[in-house]
Amino acid sequence: MKQFDHEKLSVYQQSIKFVAWSTDLLESIPKSIAAHDQLDRASTSVPLNIAEGNGKSTPKDRCKFFDTARGSALECAACLDVLVAKRKIGLDTAEAGKTMLIEVVSMLVGLIRPNSPDRAV
Repeated sequence: MKQFDHEKLSVYQQSIKFVAWSTDLLESIPKSIAAHDQLDRASTSVPLNIAEGNGKSTPKDRCKFFDTARGSALECAACLDVLVAKRKIGLDTAEAGKTMLIEVVSMLVGLIRPNSPDRAV
């Protein structure tokens, strides 16, 4: 089966796994909770920005989109904290999601560094 280049990236595949995981989680959370919509949008943003960044031709452009994906992954982690604080999910559930997100963020940092060697991530 043919694949787009971004589909071959481990970080993209892991971010898609997080989207699936968070979608299942969101089914149990009322849509009236602001973090519901925020987690849905932020989790979707991660793989979309990875795909778009991977298709850019300059290191600066790639870094911009990978950095946005990283920010969205961090936002997802904060959403999980908010859901715990609001007693909508348990700490163990949040930790499971954060474990996936830590992997995504680490891989994104690995993609950002070579595209922007003069800056600290």
